[in-house]
Amino acid sequence: MKLDELKPAPGSVHRRKRVGRGIASGHGKTCGRGTKGQKARETVRPGFEGGQTPLHRRLPRRRGFHNKFGREYAIVNLDQLRRFEAGTVVTPELLLEARIIRDLKDGLKVLGEGTVSVPLTVRAHQFSKSAQEKLVAAGGTAEILHA
Repeated sequence: MKLDELKPAPGSVHRRKRVGRGIASGHGKTCGRGTKGQKARETVRPGFEGGQTPLHRRLPRRRGFHNKFGREYAIVNLDQLRRFEAGTVVTPELLLEARIIRDLKDGLKVLGEGTVSVPLTVRAHQFSKSAQEKLVAAGGTAEILHA
């Protein structure tokens, strides 16, 4: 077989329908659209539901305010840090490894729920005021990481 011998499969190529070319053509006058009505006069746009409120207007859109500059932090409470021994340097990587947090997101924030009794060095991107005070009271330190 050569390139000049290639041709489409039989029956796959159709002639173009030439409408509005007289009665003898079979597609004259109304051009295959029937008589009267919206579809005979103008095309119906996609999604039009005959005057009923269309689906894309019935469904609720995104509501409320979304801050595109806002950050979402992985949250850890002090009572979750009780499992670590005294003097441990608690980092986001260590918490991921220990499966205390599943995803780091935009950073780590330590909250003051619960108590900590051993001195720990905790490195996080943010601390609540109460968490910082409780860590220092236990003899540990709270170091802020910058992303």
